[in-house]
Amino acid sequence: MPPTDQARQTALELIDFIDASPSPWHAVASIEQRLLARGFARLEEGERWQLAAGGRYYTVRGGASLIAFVVGSRSLAESGYRIVGAHTDSPGLRLKPRPAMAADGLLRLGVEVYGGPILASFTDRDLSLAGRVVLRTSAGPQTRLLRFDQPLLRLPNLAIHMNREVNEQGLKLNKQTELPLILGQLGEGEDAAARLRRLLAEAAQSEAADLLGWELAVYDVQKGCLWGADREFVADGQLDNLASCHAAIDALMAAQQPTATCVAALFDHEEVGSESAVGAGGSFVGDVLARIGLQAGADGEDRRRALARSFFISADMAHAYNPNFPAAYEPEHKVLVNGGPVIKTNAGQRYATQAETAARFMGCCEQAGVPCQQYSHRSDLGCGSTIGPIVAARLGIASVDVGSPMWAMHSARESAGAHDHDYMIAALTAAFGS
Repeated sequence: MPPTDQARQTALELIDFIDASPSPWHAVASIEQRLLARGFARLEEGERWQLAAGGRYYTVRGGASLIAFVVGSRSLAESGYRIVGAHTDSPGLRLKPRPAMAADGLLRLGVEVYGGPILASFTDRDLSLAGRVVLRTSAGPQTRLLRFDQPLLRLPNLAIHMNREVNEQGLKLNKQTELPLILGQLGEGEDAAARLRRLLAEAAQSEAADLLGWELAVYDVQKGCLWGADREFVADGQLDNLASCHAAIDALMAAQQPTATCVAALFDHEEVGSESAVGAGGSFVGDVLARIGLQAGADGEDRRRALARSFFISADMAHAYNPNFPAAYEPEHKVLVNGGPVIKTNAGQRYATQAETAARFMGCCEQAGVPCQQYSHRSDLGCGSTIGPIVAARLGIASVDVGSPMWAMHSARESAGAHDHDYMIAALTAAFGS
């Protein structure tokens, strides 16, 4: 069935958001602009908070994690929280602190693998850099976002004439020796590190000597698009998990005078385990909920009552059935693109879903008028995980893991359904209103 005009428009808005967010820091900056435009006020963690009933707020930690919330009208102890969590980071390649290498007249950049990307998908693509740099200024170190829009880097494949078994054995890349990216050619006696510093400093509108450090991700500059006979599919990088971030924020902005306090918690570092000050394994969400509770006048007893009445939705992407690889899937759990939000279950608690929380999310989908699917991984394959079990364990909140179905998860170019993003926003909107 062709997507509705609304579904296509929502998918195009997602594409615009992803294309404006080539790094976790850019993603948070993009979200912050949207929240400010909708009347949300920024709170600083180092300052005292003053929250008003019905108030709309957000706070940022580390530049790449953001928690936004709308204060509910009912007593916190009686209504609890409605929380949707997602992550701002995506697997890929990150620049090393001293990456410049000169060899055979070429300037190459050394990278580290971040998370679990499909490395072969980064070959022969138009790559560039985005992230943040730290500069020396008269007022002290200053952090600035940096992005190169033009193709800057490349990871050329080895010709099949030198790798005759590539189609049978697959492309295998040594992470140390075969991943350095070509940046350009060097002149006779030119210093590789100095040239890189000049390039970065110019982009940051600074002097090379004032460039103190950077956190830079490699990204594919190709824009996202709708594809398929009826433009029913979405193609872009970082669908995992910027699609869930976008859906969570859209749903939160749609929450008008909710009875329960509604929270969208977006974390960095999920792809590398979440154990950081800005990750889901850190104190960020617990700190924010505690401060909301204090502002509501809730004592220790009431804050625990609030958590007991809360519901947490871990929104990440889900593995859609790929008909070219039927043996990779559990036969009775074939999740279809454009088939609606997916509830993910794992007996080993790689997902936080329980029967009761699954039923509760099914009710949200039913209320929103959208279809719902269920997913379980093949028993003979290792199952990935999410922030769901981490947050559920730290807060003791009833939790469910859900996601929109997609193909080629962790590829430089992923695909999903144009219907599904609209479906997910509707389901999360219903959850915030429950």
